[in-house]
Order: sequence, then C-alpha cells, then structure tokens
Amino acid sequence: MPTLLIVFGIRFFFYMDEHEPIHVHVSYGGKKAKIELLPDIRVVYNHGLKEKELRKAIVTCENYKEDFIAEWHRRFG
Repeated sequence: MPTLLIVFGIRFFFYMDEHEPIHVHVSYGGKKAKIELLPDIRVVYNHGLKEKELRKAIVTCENYKEDFIAEWHRRFG
C-alpha cells in the first residue's frame, strides 16, 4: 500500500490493485475513508473519521489533487 502523504497524522494511500475512478484512501487512528479525485472531490465512504478529520482530508485532497492524480497515472496508468 503505497503511502502518498501523511499530514495531520492522516495517511493518504493507494492499494496495489486500484481501479477507476481515480481516488485515494485515507486512514487516521484506525478509521478509514475513500475520496474520489475526479471528476470532482467526493467522499465515497467514511468509516469513523470525525467531521474535523474528514474536512482536513478533503482540504488536503484539494491541495494535492494534481500530485495524487499524477502518482495514480505513474503507478496504474
């Protein structure tokens, strides 16, 4: 599971066998979420992240969207 970034203790990563649409997985304190990057940033699921944690994850995805997409294409494209 390649880690893309860890910020605010939140880990952003891909699984090795990813599929489209382009997305990242998020982990924080044993809680998880999945966030699509295209066509727009959208929370697919949230399993336990608090509102504040999820908001930080979304803002991070907005800030690093192009980097995450480039890495997706490098690994899976």
